[in-house]
Amino acid sequence: MRTKSVASELATLHPKGYVTAANVTDFHRTLTTAVNSHRHSMFLVDMCHVEFLDSAGLMALVTAFRQSQALGKRFSICSLAPSVRIIFELTQLDKVFEIFDDRQAFELSMEAALAA
Repeated sequence: MRTKSVASELATLHPKGYVTAANVTDFHRTLTTAVNSHRHSMFLVDMCHVEFLDSAGLMALVTAFRQSQALGKRFSICSLAPSVRIIFELTQLDKVFEIFDDRQAFELSMEAALAA
């Protein structure tokens, strides 16, 4: 029963392709709407289909992350392609964001948190 409750608190977002200044407005709007929703307290941005992320896309993630922190919500990222992961490492945002190798690793962290 508790697992269903946790699952209903989680919103998963699936951006695709190139997240750049050319299309960041839609990405930013989607993130902001999700974070500001009262329906969810946890967010997972599954980046498995993102091929490229520029500084505008990175700033959209940072803005959503900061907003989720201000609202006391969990904001995580998973499944970064190596070319995208390097951007997080170069900017040292890999130390700020909660980043998981894949969705399964994220779910295991949720199970561990529930068991504690």
